[in-house]
Order: sequence, then structure tokens, then C-alpha cells
Amino acid sequence: MRKSEMKLIHSERIAKDTFELILEDDYITQEAVPGQFIYISVPNFTLRRPISIADVDREKKQLTILFKVVGKGTAELAELEPGILLDCLGPNGNGFPLDMENGGHALLIGGGIGVPPLYYLGKELKQKGMEVTSIIGFQNAEYVFYEERFSALGDTYVVTDDGSYGNEGFVTDVLDDITAFDTYFSCGPKGMLLNVTKKLSHKNGYISLEERMGCGVGACAACVVRTNTEAGYKKICSDGPVFPAKEVIL
Repeated sequence: MRKSEMKLIHSERIAKDTFELILEDDYITQEAVPGQFIYISVPNFTLRRPISIADVDREKKQLTILFKVVGKGTAELAELEPGILLDCLGPNGNGFPLDMENGGHALLIGGGIGVPPLYYLGKELKQKGMEVTSIIGFQNAEYVFYEERFSALGDTYVVTDDGSYGNEGFVTDVLDDITAFDTYFSCGPKGMLLNVTKKLSHKNGYISLEERMGCGVGACAACVVRTNTEAGYKKICSDGPVFPAKEVIL
């Protein structure tokens, strides 16, 4: 991890309150792995914003992030014009394990803004010869994004709370129909992760936790999660955000 000035190449609203930014630099784009995040300094705000990495194109030296506008900081970020240089720290945290056995079957389970980091992961696992199945959940049809991209990786199930698009209900409602997989990877709201890990307690899996952060580098201990390890509590920003599912107490 190091500080880098990343140039904003492209900004676009891709779903309700959801924006896609493409950033360019010589370092973070070459080092980032699925599951890591960048820590962005937003003009006129003191605290940086942690945003998961959704995709990387190392040849073009470009990195894609997606975020949902939920406050003044992310609203400001959404209004930035291409060409501006952003002060970023990254890549931060520990990502998803990629040393999976070739020929295996991975199940990706994402909810809302927890969907983006799973796309980069799915691409990497697909390149390693793994079969990829995805379940992506959203509030309603207006919030759906990246369906075509996930479908290009393998079978994809879209779920909306109100049934306005795809399957009605929650991502866990689809799990009964998918049994032939080796490892699952999940990212999303805490409630969703709790239900996923309970339902798949018999399976090997990894979860990525979303949390508000202070320093983003493990110094302030503002983002901690309880674990069943000797360490007890761990810091999401530096020990995570990815953890073995059976290690975390949600």
C-alpha cells in the first residue's frame, strides 16, 4: 500500500444512486487483488472514503470502483469531472484467496454495493479455470447493475426484494437451488452475511465485511470484528476486509 494520485478517466451513473468511476495510475492498478479497497480523499472532507475495487485492467493501468451515494461525501465524489487527480491510498487490506484448485466451482453471493468486488474476483477465478456461479441481490429493478458482466462469467441469478426484476426475495432464497459448488465468496450487508453463513455453515467460504473506517490502515481500531481466534477482535481494514466465514462472529 502507498499513496498515489489517481486520474479520474470516466464517471457514470449505472443504476439508481450508483456510480462507476474508472481511475488510472502506475502503482495501485498493478498491485491490486480482488477483495482489496482504495481509500479516497474527497475534496472538502477530512476522512477518506474506503471503496472496494470492482475491476482492474493492468495493461491500460486502469481501476474501476462502484459506490452508492449515501451522504455528502459520496455525493461530492459522484460530481467530480474526468481529468481530476484524486489522492488515494492503496491497495488496502487483504483480499480473497486465489489459490483455489483448478477445475473447482465457486459460488459468488453479493448484495447491493457488496456486489462490485465479487466481479473482479469472478474474473480472476474464471481465468484460473474455475466454474463460476453468481447470485446478486438488490432492493429493486432500479438498483440492478453488472448483470451482463456476471452472466459472461457463468450462471447468474438476480434477486430483488420486491420481485420487480429477477427472483423475488433474498439471495439466501436461491441457495436451495445451488448445491454443486466447492467454495463460496460473499460480500454485502451484515444481515445478509449472517444469513448466508448460517445457511452455508457446512461449506467452506470467505466473506468480505463492509464497515465505516477511521484511518483505514489499522492504527485507530475504529473498525473491528469479533472472531473465534486467539486474537479475539480483528481490524477489518488491515486484517480484512476478507475473512474465512467460519472465523468471524457476526
